[in-house]
Amino acid sequence: MTQPEQHGTTDSITDVRGLRVGHARVAGDGALSGTTVVLAPAGGAVAAVDVRGGGPGTRETDALDPRNVVQRIDAVVLTGGSAYGLESAAGVMAWLEERHRGVRVGPDPSHVVPVVPAACVFDLGRGGDFTARPGPATGRAAVEAADASGDHARVETGAVGAGTGAVVGGLRGGVGTASTVLESGITVGALVVVNAVGSAVDPATGALYGSYGSYGSHGGPGSHGSSFDGGLPSFPDPAVHQAAQRRLAEAREAAAPPPLNTTLAVVATDAVLTRAQAQKVAGTAHDGIARALRPVHLMNDGDTVFTLATGARELPEGPGPLALNEILAAGAELVTRAIVRAVLAAPGGLRGPGGDFPSYSELYGGPHAAN
Repeated sequence: MTQPEQHGTTDSITDVRGLRVGHARVAGDGALSGTTVVLAPAGGAVAAVDVRGGGPGTRETDALDPRNVVQRIDAVVLTGGSAYGLESAAGVMAWLEERHRGVRVGPDPSHVVPVVPAACVFDLGRGGDFTARPGPATGRAAVEAADASGDHARVETGAVGAGTGAVVGGLRGGVGTASTVLESGITVGALVVVNAVGSAVDPATGALYGSYGSYGSHGGPGSHGSSFDGGLPSFPDPAVHQAAQRRLAEAREAAAPPPLNTTLAVVATDAVLTRAQAQKVAGTAHDGIARALRPVHLMNDGDTVFTLATGARELPEGPGPLALNEILAAGAELVTRAIVRAVLAAPGGLRGPGGDFPSYSELYGGPHAAN
């Protein structure tokens, strides 16, 4: 199997030429939510989706079924606010309509219907105000930020956009991203929002599950994986780990409602893919979630992966249908790496009316603890 060869220039989803990412946060006291938009280049991108969680909150995902009529889309919305937050896609639709971007439905260039698939995470009340959630204005702010960011802009990670109030297994979650350039020259990138019931941390060691190496190789203390920046995993001192476990137990005892779902991801490539191939990429990318978070795809998760293919590079000639394999492998690997990045990028712990959620860095001494 061909493996990823090197990180992209920014090691983020925006290494796929033409893709831009924007974040917006809900303003005000008691607000801890936001929206993230992945904006496709002019002309749109082939898109697909695969939903594995038992409690998804989505919009316009049926339009991405390869049996249906929509061929290309212009943006994907990832948002907080549970099902309420899906309204943020309306702000993105309005922005696209003003630019005559969408499915043409009439003789005039302005006669378009933008198809904007969206998925949400549950963060209601995490900042204290149950009604502080994204709406159309948040979505518009996020797509404007994406448009203004420029090509190949670095993507802000951590507690931003849809990851503003995210938690994972009792820790702060957030947004993460990664990319690679394959041996064929095709670029693949991933962006995730980690807000899961399951944990990112091995309770036996304190190491991040996603740091154990490609395809989940689990060598135990002293082993070294290859899936994240060449040094993971290293294992926290046992005393540090024990203290972290005690702190987490205390936080869980003081918690309000149990933290709820979901991990969302966008896997993008500059390859030419059919809609069926794009859907296969989305499905295989769920393996990357399963390597980094345990358990996943529960009934109260809404785990959802989108694929975007911009079509700038043909798949390699020769192996026929198997040419897709390198993209399938890379997509899953990048989702794992992006989840690790999200957890490491989470800022200092969150303690407030919505619950007590320390960060991994707070418990284990910063990103160097897992490098």
